[in-house]
Amino acid sequence: MAAAQTEPARYEIRVDGVLDDQWADWLGGLRLEVTGGQTTLTGVLPDQPALHGVLARIRDLGLCLISVRRLDR
Repeated sequence: MAAAQTEPARYEIRVDGVLDDQWADWLGGLRLEVTGGQTTLTGVLPDQPALHGVLARIRDLGLCLISVRRLDR
């Protein structure tokens, strides 16, 4: 079993729905980019618990999660 990630990593999270920049701080300081009816959140999160926190907030907003990608190792 792999250990939990404890180092910062860059992520790309796509959701169905439109979020404007007012949500950036609440969503971990990620950069938000809207394309059509989808929003892409990108940026560095300090660890796995921070990633799970952002995903929980996306869930709390009622948005449909499309994808989560870790962009670097």
